[in-house]
Amino acid sequence: MELKIAVLAGDGIGPEITKEAIKVCNAIGKKYNHKIIWTYASTGAIAIEKYNDPYPDDTHKICIEADSILFGAIGDPKYDNDPSAKIRPEQGLLKMRKKLGLFANIRPTFTFSSLIDKSPLKKERINGTDLVFVRELTSGIYFGDRGRKDNGDTAYDTCTYNREEIKRLAKKGFELSMKRRKKLCCVDKANVLESSRLWRETVQDIEKSYPEVDVSYEFVDAVAMRLVQWPNCYDVLITENLFGDILTDEASVISGSMGLMPSASIGTKNALYEPIHGSFPQAAGLGIANPLATILSVAMMFEMSFNMKQEGRVIRNAVNYSLEEGKVTQDLTQKGAKSLSTSEVGDYLVELIK
Repeated sequence: MELKIAVLAGDGIGPEITKEAIKVCNAIGKKYNHKIIWTYASTGAIAIEKYNDPYPDDTHKICIEADSILFGAIGDPKYDNDPSAKIRPEQGLLKMRKKLGLFANIRPTFTFSSLIDKSPLKKERINGTDLVFVRELTSGIYFGDRGRKDNGDTAYDTCTYNREEIKRLAKKGFELSMKRRKKLCCVDKANVLESSRLWRETVQDIEKSYPEVDVSYEFVDAVAMRLVQWPNCYDVLITENLFGDILTDEASVISGSMGLMPSASIGTKNALYEPIHGSFPQAAGLGIANPLATILSVAMMFEMSFNMKQEGRVIRNAVNYSLEEGKVTQDLTQKGAKSLSTSEVGDYLVELIK
């Protein structure tokens, strides 16, 4: 089968980790007789430097013509430390999500038995954790009206949702829960926010079409607390953009490392796969970045975009074996053990797949 994949490596460690994911994809392609065509494009800080645009039109064209998109990370201290910067790398991410219609972020959190002691939470609290957040990506406070008034002394950001935006996201959550444990939690702040009340009443309407799904409604602050108390009580959680941004980062530490968690951002026509971590510019070029989250993201790509379950399973099995054998980068190395470089981890996984 021919697979056309766009690569947006981005900034910082992005090029290094995507390079290893591409190695793994090519090994899978060779093993299962898939022809993979890679097309590269710029986004983030590197695109600002080249084109004065964090998501150029040429990059968008490459993305919409691809069967799927592999994304690294964006961000650069040059812009983080300059509050007056008019153009920022992160604007490219928001623009990309909006133009590609990537309205749903699918973000799993799970544990690895070989790394259970690396989690900051007690083993008995996180054993068996296997949950998925479905976060709305293209609306809410990140895309609402914003500005300053009163000579700049007052600032405002507006959170706006319409019923259709909520419905399409919620349906993704219900569909996913039907393939899992048939439990779904709608996360909101309906006791205070009008937008959350619309979320709750919309989900309640959709709930009637999925009688097999056990649905709960919880306030975002309660979920934030329970994620560190009993994360294994959750299965699928759906929520709006800002709440999802915060809660998914909180959940990411359960596994013991942000360098392990993959994600997918999907729309009606396009899908993008990326690690949940940032560009980690301090580690760029040092060969210490953990590529496993990106490699697990391509496992999601094979499963979700191409319906290639076996290919995804082989990648996951290789990652699990590398963790059990301690063939990992320094962030996961046990005390006194030798760590591998970013490229050595990729090479090891390729040999396992072969």
